[in-house]
Amino acid sequence: MLTAAVIGTIMCRLKQAYLLLLIPCSLLNITTIMKTIKIALLVMLITAGFSACKKDNADQDPLKPTAANVEVGTSNNKRALRGRDFHFNADVVAAGKIKDVKLEISQKPGQSYTSTWKFELLWPEYAGTRNTNVHKHFTIPVDAPEGTYDFAVIVTDENGSKLEIKEDLIILDPANLPVDPKIGRDFVSRNGSLIYYTNTFEEKELIFKKGDEMSLHAQVSEIKDDGILYSLLIKKSLNYYPESVDKLDLSKVIVVTKVEHTGLGNAAKISTLKLSNGVYGGESIIVGATMDNNEPSPLTISGLKVWESGQYNWVILYKNTTHNIGVFKSIPITINY
Repeated sequence: MLTAAVIGTIMCRLKQAYLLLLIPCSLLNITTIMKTIKIALLVMLITAGFSACKKDNADQDPLKPTAANVEVGTSNNKRALRGRDFHFNADVVAAGKIKDVKLEISQKPGQSYTSTWKFELLWPEYAGTRNTNVHKHFTIPVDAPEGTYDFAVIVTDENGSKLEIKEDLIILDPANLPVDPKIGRDFVSRNGSLIYYTNTFEEKELIFKKGDEMSLHAQVSEIKDDGILYSLLIKKSLNYYPESVDKLDLSKVIVVTKVEHTGLGNAAKISTLKLSNGVYGGESIIVGATMDNNEPSPLTISGLKVWESGQYNWVILYKNTTHNIGVFKSIPITINY
């Protein structure tokens, strides 16, 4: 910003240049005239430069946050079930630092709903971060009317700019779904002994050592048509938590079981237990095995997924590919290798 003194100097020089032009050239030294005019012009150019920079800075908008890997609902299906868990994910980068992140689900103008309803959440834990993964699970209230809604996650930067992630979101009653897959009858056995069954731990910690036979059984019910079921072991140290088959990275998981189904009738069910050559099995693996049970071709257990001591998750992952509806469950397991 120009000070009062600088402005005064500019005005004085301009006045001098103007007065000199009014005096007959015979009475003045031409060198003095040119010198004064040059100084006045230089001051004017500098002043114009200051004004232009100030205008450019005023006109330039602050940089907005950006988002990638956005998922609204499981497998990014942009669908929510009332009374059930809902999934949102986005990798956010702020220009400065994040001030706040909030969620708004609101009814669309002109649409018909059985009642007035709006849902908002504020996630203050992301304040002060710059690069962050916004990964949230929350329950859609059971009283949410069915219909299509405006879904928005709003990220506000400390510089005052905003990013709005907007989608159309369909809220449904689970009773009206074509399929409503449910995971149940999930069992863990060590060398033939049952140590966990459906949210009940026979042992406080499910510990396996090298050479143990690990049997992992799960069932998915209330399905039909086509789909795929995975039973996976994943190291917690990889910080990798797949919640849909679409996001599955086989380089980070040990496949214990893979089952696919086609053309099932209504209210059908499948499990990890498979019939092969007249014998049921296919849901066990030896801790320390060199190959997993992926189909059609087993994969080498090496690289990121090589066996080692530490905390693992047993992840049951199912997707009905006909109706684009999925479900998952995770159970902690410890390996002392």
